[in-house]
Amino acid sequence: MRPLAKTILVGGGVVFAGWVGWGIYSTRKTKSVPYEQLRTLNGSELRRYPQTILVETTAPNQRIAFRRLFNYISGANQANESISMTAPVETQSGESIAMTTPVRSEASETEAETIRMAFYLPAEYTPETAPEPTEADVTLVTEPQKTVAVDQFSWYAPEWRVTRRTQKLLSTLDREGIEPEGDPYLLRYNDPWTPPFMRRNEVAVAVVNED
Repeated sequence: MRPLAKTILVGGGVVFAGWVGWGIYSTRKTKSVPYEQLRTLNGSELRRYPQTILVETTAPNQRIAFRRLFNYISGANQANESISMTAPVETQSGESIAMTTPVRSEASETEAETIRMAFYLPAEYTPETAPEPTEADVTLVTEPQKTVAVDQFSWYAPEWRVTRRTQKLLSTLDREGIEPEGDPYLLRYNDPWTPPFMRRNEVAVAVVNED
């Protein structure tokens, strides 16, 4: 093997190993919303989620929606104390909230060209303790305990794949005699730099409680 080709192969291997290593690290360090698995349904799952607190926004595209929500968890909330212009000047950053997976997104019911996106807040937050957003387009939402059907898949989540997995999930529910409640949505668990073969995506829909 020529030295140049060998160098390229070795360098590519190092980069690939680093990429995979980042995927493992980022997945392990990010907390996820807790849930109880009730049963499996032809490769899909029924889960029970506890009450959760979300921060959400509706925007023209995912980039704007993500930026608004990221700003919120980075301190754009009312826990950021404003200090008068007095010497010396000290800026107290807002309360920084950990990013909890999954990131949730769905098409808006009112405008086809908009998207609604939400971040789940860590479990220690309650409706009373979650800091209010400072941006008018960002809101806090409290979701009660609910039963959800999900279908999990890997790699990227383009519209055609999400549509196909959603149809599969809804067909499974129909065969099982389980009634969906509300519209399906997409859950993504990984950051943009995670290798596609390590990504976890899910289509989900709330269902009528069978208890």
